[in-house]
Amino acid sequence: MDKEIISQWAEAHREEFLEDIKKLVRIPSDRGEPQEGVPFGPGPDAALKKALEIAGGYGFKTTNYDGYVGTVDFLPNNDHHLDILSHMDCVPVAEGWTVTGPFDPIVKDGKIYGRGTSDDKGPGVAALYALRCLKELNVPLKHNVRLIWGTDEECGSGDIAYYYDREPEAKYTFSPDADYPLINIEKGGLIGTIFGEFQADSQLPRIKEIDAGLKINVVPDKCHMEIEGMRKTVAEIYCAGAKEATGVSFTVTELDKNTIAIDAQGEGAHAASPQGGNNAITAMLHLAASMHLPESPQVKAIRGLHELIPHGDYLGQGLGVKMEDEMSGELTLSLDIIHVTPTSLEAQFDSRCPICANDQNMKYTAMRACASKGLALKDIPMKPPHHVPEDSPFVQTLLKSYEKFTGVKDAKPLAIGGGTYCHNMKNGVAFGCTMPGTDNRMHGNDEFAVVDELVASVKIFADAIVSLCGEE
Repeated sequence: MDKEIISQWAEAHREEFLEDIKKLVRIPSDRGEPQEGVPFGPGPDAALKKALEIAGGYGFKTTNYDGYVGTVDFLPNNDHHLDILSHMDCVPVAEGWTVTGPFDPIVKDGKIYGRGTSDDKGPGVAALYALRCLKELNVPLKHNVRLIWGTDEECGSGDIAYYYDREPEAKYTFSPDADYPLINIEKGGLIGTIFGEFQADSQLPRIKEIDAGLKINVVPDKCHMEIEGMRKTVAEIYCAGAKEATGVSFTVTELDKNTIAIDAQGEGAHAASPQGGNNAITAMLHLAASMHLPESPQVKAIRGLHELIPHGDYLGQGLGVKMEDEMSGELTLSLDIIHVTPTSLEAQFDSRCPICANDQNMKYTAMRACASKGLALKDIPMKPPHHVPEDSPFVQTLLKSYEKFTGVKDAKPLAIGGGTYCHNMKNGVAFGCTMPGTDNRMHGNDEFAVVDELVASVKIFADAIVSLCGEE
């Protein structure tokens, strides 16, 4: 389709577009308690209903699937050809917003601020406006395109599971919930649980507990350890050495006459990019392993875990699973949850594995490494990778639309460690709306989307829809 016609329409409707995004951002839509007909709480339900109301106002046929998802159809009676998968739920907010309140969207310095502006209300409205553009320009399509708005992407995607139990997948699916140019590879993974059981030892000093981690996909910034029978001054000497070695800070507190607490303060990160943080758990294990403690089964287990996943090893080298391939890159791994008592150790790691990973070179190799340290790795299935070939007509069509409106030449798709809304789609990719080099603080305070990037996405999506679903 003619580039100028699409561009003129999108620019002429810029302010309406932003106002529709604001209507949705004003609705707090993090997951709440389920109610009858409201499976993910009132917030996501209210946002979904408002989105469908907006789409219906533009003349589209809309359907609400029992509060799980809503759909918008361009040609409701035609074949199931293209799904665009977005979501109206958002992550919870925390204190510390500085530009505006999380649900009080504003446009400032070319950016629209508010929770959901980039993830994923802004991109969802961009997809709607692409449909509206084609409708109002009377562009004929041969195949149907369906916009799907979910309500549970942030907490497990139960919404999409419900929907696809009732509807078939389209021939093509893309989700505007990530980065340009396009994500065609999502790594597989193994959520590993390492455990050990042993007899309690009464010799002092001894570790009473180590505890850290809230979510398996978050590199922990804090870790807590309690030791019985060690003086505070002695512990502080060990902590100084561990800080120098790891960059993590340690604070020692006397709990009673015979017990101290040590708290590690590192830097959190997403488990898909563990090198971006400074893991408090592995730093604490480094500290514990450096201490002169009576040899006991517990101490042996802690030192064994430290050797398997040493501080700063985000590539699985200690476990013997370091690997990479040309298409999907390196394996990454982070130790994100731990609980140690006088009689047990349990720790969980999150690994993001390249396409070349399998049971033999990943899971069973890690199991043997754990066994060599007297520990065990729970035998659970690996999560398979997701891969749509770069040379597929679908991927190439989307990349051409991206190149057409950005001026980028020879754009290449991306491989990521994180999972997108399309991970389980047979022919699904993530496509937009964040341009390379933009950090829109997704999931963080002061989340924003660049207005020009959203408007560009309207143009890109409209062109891609015509290329995929237009009359041949």
